[in-house]
Amino acid sequence: METYVIWVKAHPLASAALQFAVLGSLGELLGISCARRRLSFPFTALQFLFKILAWAVLGLVIKYGFVGMKGFVHGLVDGRFLPAVLGAGVGYAFAVSVFTNLLFGPQMMALHRVEDNLIMGQRGFQGIQRAWWTLVWFWIPAHTVTFCLPAEFQIGLAAVWGLVLGLILGISK
Repeated sequence: METYVIWVKAHPLASAALQFAVLGSLGELLGISCARRRLSFPFTALQFLFKILAWAVLGLVIKYGFVGMKGFVHGLVDGRFLPAVLGAGVGYAFAVSVFTNLLFGPQMMALHRVEDNLIMGQRGFQGIQRAWWTLVWFWIPAHTVTFCLPAEFQIGLAAVWGLVLGLILGISK
């Protein structure tokens, strides 16, 4: 665990990209396999490499989003636009999660859909509403837990949550 913390602190962007590249890609494959009820690899090797890269880019976007939203919530609390109870502990974690998922999440998901469409040669935003609903029923509670942890564990847990959501969505199909 200590090695992981040292690595994340020394390389915050590289670690975010790598964790999302690995866990996001794995979650996508597991979700597809669960939905099809068999082990599936529905991509060409080149498509899969681009998907890994897209997940890495998403990890960077999320890292910046997390840092920015934490500063945003602190600014709102300091300026008395939010009650002081949301400035620390679980209240703070909940506030950061809500603002992250309602203000940052929809655009991040749209970006990811555009990446996927480019990689797979598709058009449109089919299923984006279903994805956006996950911001409310899955991501706000999940990231409330995430933001209760020390910063060096937050991106890693977010990547794990993405894998978990991929499994949930795959099984639900």
